[in-house]
Amino acid sequence: MNWDDTTDTPAEERLVGASADRDDQAVEAALRPKDLGEFIGQEKVREQLDLVLRAARARGATADHVLLSGAPGLGKTTLSMIIAAEMGAPIRITSGPAIQHAGDLAAILSSLQEGEVLFLDEIHRMSRPAEEMLYMAMEDFRVDVIVGKGPGATAIPLELPPFTLVGATTRAGLLPPPLRDRFGFTAHMEFYEPTELERVVHRSAHLLDVEIDPAGAAEIAGRSRGTPRIANRLLRRVRDYAQVKADGLITKDIAAAALAVYEVDARGLDRLDRAVLEALLKLFGGGPVGLSTLAVAVGEERETVEEVAEPFLVREGLLARTPRGRVATPAAWAHLGLTPPRSGAAGNGQGDLFGT
Repeated sequence: MNWDDTTDTPAEERLVGASADRDDQAVEAALRPKDLGEFIGQEKVREQLDLVLRAARARGATADHVLLSGAPGLGKTTLSMIIAAEMGAPIRITSGPAIQHAGDLAAILSSLQEGEVLFLDEIHRMSRPAEEMLYMAMEDFRVDVIVGKGPGATAIPLELPPFTLVGATTRAGLLPPPLRDRFGFTAHMEFYEPTELERVVHRSAHLLDVEIDPAGAAEIAGRSRGTPRIANRLLRRVRDYAQVKADGLITKDIAAAALAVYEVDARGLDRLDRAVLEALLKLFGGGPVGLSTLAVAVGEERETVEEVAEPFLVREGLLARTPRGRVATPAAWAHLGLTPPRSGAAGNGQGDLFGT
């Protein structure tokens, strides 16, 4: 279970109407599994990572560098903390956007202890000079610190203690091959099956001292978009509803009523998801329509529609990306209870003027 990747773009926070406050963050931290045995799901990744860590401990060596990729909320940060715990080492957490200069990275690396785990979230967003410094640090445990400028500049080699870098990314394709190749173990985190999310919900409910029956857990799991972080957040909102509107027990009907209040439908779509689909279907006849036009139609930034709403809609088979623009699938028409136009009548081409 999970689960909160500290610097991932919080797309799922829209599902509860606001970003998590400090209390919510404290709860999420309390729900984190502490070792691989507690971690639910990602069976293959857990098995492989367990072998890597056990072998390193048997050799008395620092674990190989680890690269974790996958969507936000699947447990990358949690696994980094588990790696540190399993190795009996401290962990330091930072992110790619926070490292804009090679000097920023040098300061972090030079203060690491032997065997320490450095978790670098959104590693693909690190600056190029820092990225190039990281190559040598990962491979030779050494960095060259440049002193001075111009012809008089001098490179001073700085030896580093052996450490384990755990990199996390939501966009593995943006990592340059030289960086990707320096990781001894790479893993891709998959979306969770509903049955796995039910186990997540039951475990979290137990830790939160919340009463929930199997049907209630299944209802929450089915609307959690395959993501443990979302399942945990929805559970907390349903808990609030059950305490205020019912006797505290979460049943299927209570969960459904609560999630209706928070505008999360039976398929897991939220307000923005439905706004995108409704604009695509009602204003543009199902498409094709350009991304910029679609974003204007729903009153959101282009990046928000592309990075927050689209991935889930595409994964659910409700929207398709084509060279001419975004197109609604028959499933989208059916989900919103609308009738598609006759063949050849869909789309008015307006979106093509704005590109895809």
